[in-house]
Amino acid sequence: MITAAMVKELRERTGAGMMDCKKALEEAGGNMDAAIEAMRKSGVAKVAKKAGRIAAEGTIQIQLHDHNKEAVVLEVNSETDFVARDENFRNFSAQVAAAILNQHPADLPALMALPIAAGKKETVEEALQQLVLKIGEKISVRRFVLHRRQGDRLGVYVHGGGRLGVLVDMQGGTDELARDVAMHIAGHLPPPVCISADQIPAAVLEAEKEIFSAQARESGKPPGIIEKMVAGRIAKFKQEITLLGQLFVKDQEISVEKLLAASSARVLRFYRFEVGEGLEKRSDNFAEEVMAQARGG
Repeated sequence: MITAAMVKELRERTGAGMMDCKKALEEAGGNMDAAIEAMRKSGVAKVAKKAGRIAAEGTIQIQLHDHNKEAVVLEVNSETDFVARDENFRNFSAQVAAAILNQHPADLPALMALPIAAGKKETVEEALQQLVLKIGEKISVRRFVLHRRQGDRLGVYVHGGGRLGVLVDMQGGTDELARDVAMHIAGHLPPPVCISADQIPAAVLEAEKEIFSAQARESGKPPGIIEKMVAGRIAKFKQEITLLGQLFVKDQEISVEKLLAASSARVLRFYRFEVGEGLEKRSDNFAEEVMAQARGG
């Protein structure tokens, strides 16, 4: 019997995927050394050697489904921008997005175990490893969100050939407005972290308040003045990080809140994915590039 512990051990020793480890153990009758040898012969070991590399380039895929009632936002990473533009890489990413929409996996491990397409036995993980062998660098499916529309329309904006993508779920308004708001979320600096001030975690506000208070005390002003200074800084902070509080990137004379109100529209949810977020710092800034494009600069 092949146990989870055996699969885990083989993964740790080879760096290969869960399904490949399980399959190799089954074919080797549970013999760990034989399984490793078989994986080396089949080429999986070549994939494993790439497991420790950093894959922080890639693409953001956004696909709509079921008459735009459902959408997936997906990030697939590669090591280089050159591979991120490769047709095979792009086709794989599109296939994975379609698999998510068609099969509704609960999480990333479940996705990797699914068939890559209807009528195929090959799993997403197996297809990924074949792509790694073909391209010659590490590829990873990093994250995805599967969203069922709650409002009237979904707005989509993808920038930089798939380097940054935004999905907006909107009640009311127009398709053009939904796309404009998605572009704003892509381009505003700093990017919004939530829709409105009441969604900001209390712990975040308390931390900012402590910082602002400490800075204000250094001014030597009376407590009453310090309190007003801190209140003003907190109000500005709320505007800077909330979608409704920000000035619209295409018209700095109006806030997003007023823009939406003019069309009796409301943003119910948004997702913003940027390639490599949290993995490495890049010298280019796609948010600035989007903002420049929105302003016609």
